[in-house]
Amino acid sequence: MTLHADLFFSFRSPYSYLAIGRYRKLTETHTVDIALRPVYPLAVRQPDFFERNHPNWLGYTFRDMFRVAQFHGIPFGPPRPDPIIQNVQTREIAADQPYIRRVTRLGQAAARRGKGLAFAAEAGRLIWGGAENWHEGDHLAGAAGRAGLDLAELDAEVSSEAEVLDAEIAANQDALEAGGHWGVPTLVFEGEPFFGQDRIEMAKWRMEQKGLEKR
Repeated sequence: MTLHADLFFSFRSPYSYLAIGRYRKLTETHTVDIALRPVYPLAVRQPDFFERNHPNWLGYTFRDMFRVAQFHGIPFGPPRPDPIIQNVQTREIAADQPYIRRVTRLGQAAARRGKGLAFAAEAGRLIWGGAENWHEGDHLAGAAGRAGLDLAELDAEVSSEAEVLDAEIAANQDALEAGGHWGVPTLVFEGEPFFGQDRIEMAKWRMEQKGLEKR
C-alpha cells in the first residue's frame, strides 16, 4: 500500500530547502508518494511581514539555518541572487518579482507532471546550495533534466499559462491553510499538518502507524 501526502513548499524558504531533500529520500526508500504544492513566499503574499517581526528574528534565522544545514550535512549558502528582490537595508519588497514567480510557476508545472518534489529538490539545491546566478545559463535546465523534465517545455507552459498556474498556486495556499497551518515547509498527511524541517521524523512516525513500509 502506497501512502499519499502533500508538501507545501516555497523556493525562497531556506527551511523548505533543508526539508525537501529528506522528504524526497523518504519517497525513494519508503512506500509514500509526496505531492509538491508550491506557494509564493510571505514576501510576496505579505510584503510587510519582515517589518512586523521581532528585530532578532532575522539574525536568529540566519544562524539557525546554517546550523541545521551543518547538522544534516546539506550543502548550503546564501542565494545568489535572492529569489526575492528586496532592499536589505529597508526590507522593502520590489513590486516586480521575476525570479520567484518564474521558479514557483516552474514548480507548479512540474507538479502537474507528478515530478514537483524532484524538481523542487534540484532547483532548491541551486538556489540555496551555493550556485551563483542560478537563474541564468543552463542551471535550471540541468535541474529540470535531473528531475526528468524539459525546461523549455516547462518555460513554454509558464509563459502561456501564467495566470492559470498562479491560480493553482493560490489554491495550494488555500489548501495549506485548510490543512491547519500557514507556513512552509508543511507536510499534510491524512489531514494532519507537520510544520518545519524538524518534524520529518515525526511525520514518518505517524505514517508508520498508518502502514508506511520500506520499499
